[in-house]
Amino acid sequence: MITKPDKNVVRKKRHNRVRKNLFGTAERPRLNVYRSNKHIYAQLIDDESGVTLASASTVDNGLSVEATSNVEAAQKVGELIATRAQEKGLKNVVFDRGGYLYHGRVKALADAAREAGLEF
Repeated sequence: MITKPDKNVVRKKRHNRVRKNLFGTAERPRLNVYRSNKHIYAQLIDDESGVTLASASTVDNGLSVEATSNVEAAQKVGELIATRAQEKGLKNVVFDRGGYLYHGRVKALADAAREAGLEF
């Protein structure tokens, strides 16, 4: 009997394939997205020094959303990560979708970050 591989294992393999070609620097950090069933997280990462420069998620206290696992919450996280990036003087980023398909919550976060001033 052939069993189906775990969805997250397949996603991690896809993420590793994409990450071979993505690299964040201090001037142009990597905007990483992690999406769980209940929340969505975004981080700006400098891969040269291995440091997270800014982060935002639906778990943050400053974010007021009714539901944390929908497109509206992802849009607010995108706006929040863009404002935190601009506070640090960052405008250009490299988008890392984390192995997820570019639609739904991931696309909403990216579009909101672009509208709030990030360029990628």
